[in-house]
Amino acid sequence: MAMANHQTLAFVFGILGNIVSFLVYFAPVPTFYRIHKRKSAEGFHSLPYIVALFSAMLWLCYALLKKDAFFLTTINSFGCAIESIYIFLYFFYAPMPAKKQILQVVLSLNIGVFSVIVVLIQALLKGKDRIHVFGGICASFSVAVFAAPLSIVAKVVRTKSVEFMPFPLSFFLTLSAIMWFSYGFLKADLCVSIPNVVGFTLGLVQMVLYGFYRNAGKGNKERKLPEHVIDMVMLSALSTSDFHQISHQQDEIKKSDEEDGKDDNDEETGKPEKRMETSGELQPNGSTV
Repeated sequence: MAMANHQTLAFVFGILGNIVSFLVYFAPVPTFYRIHKRKSAEGFHSLPYIVALFSAMLWLCYALLKKDAFFLTTINSFGCAIESIYIFLYFFYAPMPAKKQILQVVLSLNIGVFSVIVVLIQALLKGKDRIHVFGGICASFSVAVFAAPLSIVAKVVRTKSVEFMPFPLSFFLTLSAIMWFSYGFLKADLCVSIPNVVGFTLGLVQMVLYGFYRNAGKGNKERKLPEHVIDMVMLSALSTSDFHQISHQQDEIKKSDEEDGKDDNDEETGKPEKRMETSGELQPNGSTV
């Protein structure tokens, strides 16, 4: 009876984890709609999607090796498909230099590194050793990915402003980590549960910081930021997702403010200065990877 309840709970958390992760995977849709509307990917970054695809590929192989990880298989199969679509769309609208960079990264990471890992594990290990080593690689990579938002956390503390840390990012990070930790715990899978302890901790820290600093910058001019959230939790993370894009926007905001200040000084001294036209969109920086 207890075993039946145990398996039922694992089934429930597996479904919930898939639902949350499915929603997170669709979060970049507004970003790519913006790219499609502009007919240009300049000012955006492809690396978060490439890393997310690599993570999904690793976890999919781990799930297939285990043979009893249906929910890991479903979500990471979907992750591989949708991240590939995102990369293709980005590639289609990217300038030629960026296309070359995308090809180099995809060939070296998603094909080269991934192939080396699979071949070595298949050639040198057998049975459960393959599962344990592959799971360890997946868990290590996930923990490394979790370190990406720390730069944003530091920025929030330094600036005492949460404008560069959208609340949905923290919320979904925490929620997804809870679902997958519970699933891994109930399935006695340390490779799934342990990385999500880090994810839950980081998400909780972000939510606490958001509550602490959310009113700190109300006197400043509000600037809307795209809330592109890539699942940085165990299953195909973001992605560092818009972390690069957010940092780029901050640079543009500072640059715009400096230009505005310069123009005000020119008006006072009677010296005309050509003003920089600003719109609500990102200014291209030429670096897309």
